[in-house]
Amino acid sequence: MLFLSWFGKRPIIVHVPAENLDLSTEIAKSLNGTTIPHYVLKYAPYVYLDREDAYLPSDMATHISSTHATLNFTPIEMAPERLSLQNLDSLNKLGGDQVYLTSTENVIKLPKYLRGTKPDPKTLQTKDAVSCVIIIVNKDSGIVDAFYMYFYSFNAGPTALGHIVGNHLGDWEHNMIRFENGKPLSIWYSQHEYGEAFRYDAVTKVGVRPLVFSAKGSHANYAKPGRHDLHEQNEKVPNNIAYDHTSSGHLWDPMLSAYYYTYSMDTQKLTPAKGDMPVNYLYFEGRWGDQEYGDEVEGQELFRGYHKWTGGPQGPIFKHLDRRGVCLPRVKRCIIKGSLGEAI
Repeated sequence: MLFLSWFGKRPIIVHVPAENLDLSTEIAKSLNGTTIPHYVLKYAPYVYLDREDAYLPSDMATHISSTHATLNFTPIEMAPERLSLQNLDSLNKLGGDQVYLTSTENVIKLPKYLRGTKPDPKTLQTKDAVSCVIIIVNKDSGIVDAFYMYFYSFNAGPTALGHIVGNHLGDWEHNMIRFENGKPLSIWYSQHEYGEAFRYDAVTKVGVRPLVFSAKGSHANYAKPGRHDLHEQNEKVPNNIAYDHTSSGHLWDPMLSAYYYTYSMDTQKLTPAKGDMPVNYLYFEGRWGDQEYGDEVEGQELFRGYHKWTGGPQGPIFKHLDRRGVCLPRVKRCIIKGSLGEAI
C-alpha cells in the first residue's frame, strides 16, 4: 500500500506492504485484553534505517549469549555460565552498575553478530530477532507515556576529521510518545545522550504513525533525513566536525518484534503484557557492552579528548521512565518544537 506523507510542505510516498498491515493487525489482536492500550500500537513509529548502515536492529538474546560478564576487565567467576534474558539480573549482586557485558569475540574485529537483522521487505519485521521493547507508563490526569526502545548490538561512532569516535558494543535508542486520554500529544527522539521533542502534529507520518529516521551507525533518532551536526546537541562538540547522517533506507516496523510491558512509578516494577515475555533482563543494572579500553589497547585511539572505543550503555530502566516532562531531565528547558523547520 502506498501512503502519501508530508515532509514539511513536500509530499513523499512511503510504500507499506500489505503483509505488514496484516501482521500489525495480528499483533494488535494478540494484545487485546492485556494492559497495553490499543493506541500504543495504532501510533507506534515506523523507523527508516539509513541506507548505508551496516549495523542493524539486533536480537537481544543473541547479543547477551555472545557476551560474558566482566568486572574491571576480569571475568566474573560466579556469573552464570551462559547469560540469558532470564538470568541477566543475577549479575546485579556481583557488581551492580560496574558489570560489563563483554563480547566473547574481540569486538574490535567486528564479529558477525554485530550486524543485526535486516527488516524483511515484505513485512518490515526483524524476523526471529526481538529488537524492540515497548514500555507503558501511566501518569497523572490521563497522561500515558509509551516508550519505544530500539536495540542494536553495535554503535558505530561518527567520523570527526578522519577519526572515528564513540564506537561501543550495545546500543539502546528510543522514541517516547506522550498521550493524553488516548490521543498523541508529543514525541521525543533520543539522540546520543540528548534529543529533541516535537508536537505530534508537526512530524512526518505514515498514516497516523510517526516516521523516524535512524542515523547511520549511531542510530540516533531524528525527525527528518539529512546531515545533523552533533554540535547542535552538545556544545562541547566543536561545530562542523562530527555529523549524524539519516536517509530513507530500509523501512522497519519495531512493534512487530517487540516485548511489551507496563511500568509502575510507585513500585518501580515492570509487568509483562503476556506470560511468555521475559522481564528479568530489564532489571540488569550493568552495561550492555565492553568497558572502555585503555589507551594501551591495540585499536584504541584518542582524538581531541574522545576515544574511538567507549563503554557500553545501561538499559531501558535508565531512560528516565518516570520523567515528568517530555524531554530528558538533563534538558534544562524542554522545548517542544512545532515544525520540522526547527529540527536539528
